[in-house]
Amino acid sequence: MAAEISADYGKVDRPLILLSVLKGSVVFATDLSRSLTIPVNFDYVAVSSYGHGTESSGHVQLLKDLTMDIEGRDVLMVEDIIDTGLTTSFLFDHVQRHRPASLKLCVLLDKTERRVKPVPIAYKGFDIPNQFVVGYGLDYDELYRNLRAVHILEGG
Repeated sequence: MAAEISADYGKVDRPLILLSVLKGSVVFATDLSRSLTIPVNFDYVAVSSYGHGTESSGHVQLLKDLTMDIEGRDVLMVEDIIDTGLTTSFLFDHVQRHRPASLKLCVLLDKTERRVKPVPIAYKGFDIPNQFVVGYGLDYDELYRNLRAVHILEGG
């Protein structure tokens, strides 16, 4: 994935902005950045749609907005997982309003069978079944993010 991204953005004049969606994608975005062969800048956004359970509430709330001026810049939004697509679609539309030169989406895990709203995934790691997963940045009630691998949450 990193080789493909590096090739796609290898000719841009300014560093690619990796826009990590907090908190879940930080581990993946960091590891991805280490394998890129192009210059990058980091920025972060945070949203909430889960609360304290394993089911999305469907209501998306922006908790932290961009801090960089991305107008005219190439942006790669990095997500840990896409489930219904509601949160990612909300964020994609929000970032587009900042008028980047380009905006693409990179996701580690894709739960396509739960999709309610389509999202334009440019780079994808893995398709997964409809099970609640934790680890490698993914959490359940702010726990398990530090696990080194992705695990199915029993009873989730």
